[in-house]
Amino acid sequence: MSKEIATVSVGDIEKMALAVAKSGMFGVRTPEQAMSLMLIAQAEGLHPAIAARDYHVIQGRPALRADAMLARFQAAGGRVEWVDHTDAKVSARFSHPLGGSVLIDWTIERAKNAGLTNKETWRAYPRQMLRSRVISEGVRAVFPGVAVGTYTVEEVQDMSGSPVVSGGAVADLDPVEAILAAPDVDALKAVYVEAVKRAKKSKDEDLLGRIDEAKNQRKAELTTAIEVSENE
Repeated sequence: MSKEIATVSVGDIEKMALAVAKSGMFGVRTPEQAMSLMLIAQAEGLHPAIAARDYHVIQGRPALRADAMLARFQAAGGRVEWVDHTDAKVSARFSHPLGGSVLIDWTIERAKNAGLTNKETWRAYPRQMLRSRVISEGVRAVFPGVAVGTYTVEEVQDMSGSPVVSGGAVADLDPVEAILAAPDVDALKAVYVEAVKRAKKSKDEDLLGRIDEAKNQRKAELTTAIEVSENE
């Protein structure tokens, strides 16, 4: 996190923002959305293009992917040890030299009491959703500097009521957004198949290309997250 990144000019960021918005990927629909995320990334000492990788825009709200939040925490010297990882309970101990150590747990009962489990994604992927909540709470408790003013994709979806991925169904969510929001590899496969069917039915070759790009991006992100967790 301390590695210095050369400042990118506003003009170059504008060009990147236009390209990202035109691609339709990452949930970014307008150059203004892309520009805002890229300026945030640069202010955090990251290359503006990182915003497209780590953030996702849901109903106009920027959200940091849970795996990206965890990766930032670990890159800043944080450690996580997973204790429970089931559909009923996920818990982990988070520690950082500057913030001490804390054990965070989320249970399906707690999620029910919070009114979260009536959503399709919670019913289909309870373990992954509980994991995202644990990551968000744990990182903020021990070293909030890597997540100031941001929520995870799952939290924003819960707050906004945005349609989410369920059992491979893209529902009302944009196919590219649905792929980028897939909580795990199995869900990614199912959502990808459904998205391709929709694109072929509409004979949208451009959408097919963006779907493939999104699938490859999300697959790489999920694979990296799994490797990091296994090495802890």
